[in-house]
Amino acid sequence: MNKVMNGYAGWTMERQMAIDVIPILADGVKWLGYLPKQRILWNLGMFTDWLSKEQSFSTYKWQWVARIGWLPIYSTADKTVLHVGVNYRYGEPENGAIRVRSRPEVNPAPRFIDTGEFQSNYSNHYGGEIYYRSGPWLFGSEIYSHQFNSSTVGNPVFYGGDIVVTYMVTGESRPYNTATGIFGFVPVNKSVFKGGPGAWEVLCRYSTLDLDGGTLKGGKFWRITPMVNWYLSKDVRLELAYGYGVLDRFNLKGATQFFQCRIQFTLL
Repeated sequence: MNKVMNGYAGWTMERQMAIDVIPILADGVKWLGYLPKQRILWNLGMFTDWLSKEQSFSTYKWQWVARIGWLPIYSTADKTVLHVGVNYRYGEPENGAIRVRSRPEVNPAPRFIDTGEFQSNYSNHYGGEIYYRSGPWLFGSEIYSHQFNSSTVGNPVFYGGDIVVTYMVTGESRPYNTATGIFGFVPVNKSVFKGGPGAWEVLCRYSTLDLDGGTLKGGKFWRITPMVNWYLSKDVRLELAYGYGVLDRFNLKGATQFFQCRIQFTLL
C-alpha cells in the first residue's frame, strides 16, 4: 500500500524503512484491475532500467511485481473498508551486486543501517498488508521479507514492517480507491482559507527493519512516531512529528530522538 500510493498522501512524513529496500522508480508497464462483485483487485507490473540505467535510484536491471488484494468489507455509505493484500516481487540487481540500507525515516539523516555491497544474482520479496478504515479511524500494518540469493554471504533474509493508527479529529475520512487499491489525499471539509479549522489528524506508528542476515551485520533499527497533521486545505499541509528510535549495530545500542516539521504544498 505505502509503496504504490502517492508519497505525499501518506499519513507520515516518510514511508516505513522496510520498503526502502525496493526502488521507487523504474521504466516499465503495469496492469491495474478491480472486480466489483468479488471485490478483488490486482496490480501487476514489469520494469527495467533501459532509460534510467545511470540514475542513482536504478539498482535493479529487471523487476517483476504482483499485488493482489481483497475487500471483505467495503461500504461507501458507512465509510468502512477492510483491505487485505499480499505482494511479491522478483528482482535482478544491476551488475550482480546490491547494497541494502535505510535512513531512519528522516531524509536528511545518514543511513543508520547498511549491509555494504554484496554479490547477488536475484532477490525475492514477500509482503502482507491489512488496513481497516471506519469513518475517521484508520488502522493498518505491513510486513516484509527480503530474500537475496548470494552464496558468498549466506543467502541473507531481511525482515521489517510497521503498525499505524490514525484518527481524523475533525471527522474527515481518508478516501479509498478500488481501482488501484490505495488510500488518497485527505479531503478538507472546511478550509482555513475559507474561515474553517481545516482538517486535523493525530497518529502513531511503530516501524522496524532488521538488516542482520546470513553473514551480514547491517544492523537493526526500530522507531515509534507520534505525529500531528494539520491540513489547512486540500493543497496545504503542516506536519509535526516526534520520533524515538533505537539502533542495534556494531555490538552497541543507542537511542535517537527526532523532532521534525514540514509544510507540504500539492498542485493537482
